Amino acid sequence: MQKNKIVEFEDKFLAGYAMKSSASRGRAHQEAEHAYRTCYQRDRDRIIHSAAFRRLEYKTQVFVNHEGDYYRTRLTHSIEVAQIARTIACALSLNMDLTEAIALAHDLGHTPFGHSGEDVLNELMSGSGGFNHNLQGLRVVDFLEERYPEFPGLNLSWEVREGIVKHSSVFDIAVKIKEFHPKQMPSLETQVVDMADEIAYDNHDLDDGLTSGLIKESDLESLEIWQKINRTIDQKYAKITPSCRKYLIIRALIDLQVTDLIAQTQAEIASRKINKYTDVQKIDCKIVDFSSRIKGLRKPLRQFLMEKLYHHYRVVRMSTKAKRFIRELFSEYLKRPAQMPSEIQQRIPREGVKRVVCDYIAGMTDRYALDEYKKLFNPYEKV
Repeated sequence: MQKNKIVEFEDKFLAGYAMKSSASRGRAHQEAEHAYRTCYQRDRDRIIHSAAFRRLEYKTQVFVNHEGDYYRTRLTHSIEVAQIARTIACALSLNMDLTEAIALAHDLGHTPFGHSGEDVLNELMSGSGGFNHNLQGLRVVDFLEERYPEFPGLNLSWEVREGIVKHSSVFDIAVKIKEFHPKQMPSLETQVVDMADEIAYDNHDLDDGLTSGLIKESDLESLEIWQKINRTIDQKYAKITPSCRKYLIIRALIDLQVTDLIAQTQAEIASRKINKYTDVQKIDCKIVDFSSRIKGLRKPLRQFLMEKLYHHYRVVRMSTKAKRFIRELFSEYLKRPAQMPSEIQQRIPREGVKRVVCDYIAGMTDRYALDEYKKLFNPYEKV
């Protein structure tokens, strides 16, 4: 399809409150437009082909990479978020290409070893700008990816960059950068990704928790949302395997939340008389959200995951061990930066040794960080 046909499609079929590619604020470095891709389609493709995106394959969600190959990684999580977000965006007549690009990029700034890696890097960078994975994601796409001779980074559109830096879920904190108008609400496409992220986190961490044995189905029987779906599946299917039953429950949980989110958001858009994407920016709260009924059902589930999975002693052990690895790597590189690859060292005069060390560690996969640790501290390991 020619690009002008895609623009015509957006004008005809997307809602007035959708962010259309023809209204983009453009890129930091001017480029000729592509013949048959919109700016958001081009951004999505640049993200998929980036080194940072590929490295998500070996970055942890909850379980460290060597725990097993069934569990979610940052890569599979990002793909799952993109799938859920595209479904919601389509139902709301939003820009699916922009939504997908933001979803695929939303975790590019994550460290190895999940949120424990981010926590310890933020502690180590105290007084030197700190560390936040949204800001790091923006740093990755603006500076750290090296793919084009004409400019640094991926040179993504303003709207995708806003989606990265304003991404907010239960694990995120607000990031204040003047360029992105901190007090102004992000696009509905960004808000959709935020909620898709939460849906994916809750249900897929529950799936991984059950598979690992850290959570048992009997532990979930007190939860109303679990009881509701369990009854429906038991009535419909008399004889199914435990693994099939688990899959059906997780699928039903996702469907319940996505369906509710779409209906509630449509009602909110109508009641607030949102007609243009600029109307979204003027409202001081999120438009894309669940109904109070589903919020009430989700809250005990999230509390359960926090207590039974994220605070399980085995997960805490993994987290504590990961923090120790990162602290020791950081200290060693800081004392002797010549141990880092030469292309990394070249950035030190311009950016300072602490930030360069931070960038280097943040870009590592779980596997690479563990290998580096062995090379630096195990005298019998080849360097």
